[in-house]
Amino acid sequence: MEQTSPQEPAGPRRVGLLLGVAAAVFIADVISKAIVVATLSPDRPVWLISGLLDLNLTRNSGAAFSFGTGMTVVFTAIAIGVIVFILRTSRRLRSLPWAVTLGLLLGGAAGNLTDRLLRAPGVFRGDVVDWIQLPHWPVFNVADSCIVCGGFLAVVLAARGIRLDGSREFRDEAGQRAPSGG
Repeated sequence: MEQTSPQEPAGPRRVGLLLGVAAAVFIADVISKAIVVATLSPDRPVWLISGLLDLNLTRNSGAAFSFGTGMTVVFTAIAIGVIVFILRTSRRLRSLPWAVTLGLLLGGAAGNLTDRLLRAPGVFRGDVVDWIQLPHWPVFNVADSCIVCGGFLAVVLAARGIRLDGSREFRDEAGQRAPSGG
C-alpha cells in the first residue's frame, strides 16, 4: 500500500482512476440495460444456467429488494447526494484502493440515476431496469452489483484503518486510536 503525506495534493492518477472506474461501470451498465430492454421480454426470462443464473427483465421503482417502491423521488435525491459527496471527497483522495472503491460507487449511482431521470414513468420517477437473477436473491443490474462491491470494499478499507489520504489508523493494545505512521 502506498503511503503519502496528508499535505500532498490529490494525485491526478487517483482521481483519474476513480473517474475511469466510474466511467467503465456507467458504460457497462447503460449498454447492458439497452441490450436487455431491446431483447428481453418481462414475462419471458432466459435461463442461462437454470437455477443458478437467469436473465429476467424487471423494472424497479424502489431500492434493493423492492423496498420503498413509492419513494422513487427520494432515491433519486439520495443518488444525486452520493454523486456530489464522492466528487467533493475526491479532492482529498490519495489512496488507490479508495479510488477504485469510490469509482464503483460513483459509476453505480450514476447508472441507476440515469434510469431514474430518463425512463418511464417520468423524470425523477423513472424505474430502474434490473435483469440479473440469482437463486434466492432479488433481480439486480450491473450498477447494483458495483454499488454492493464498492460498499463492501469501503467497509474493508475502513476496518483496516486505511484513510482516503492513504494513511493508516493504528490502534494500541487497549484498542485506542494511535497516531498513524504517515
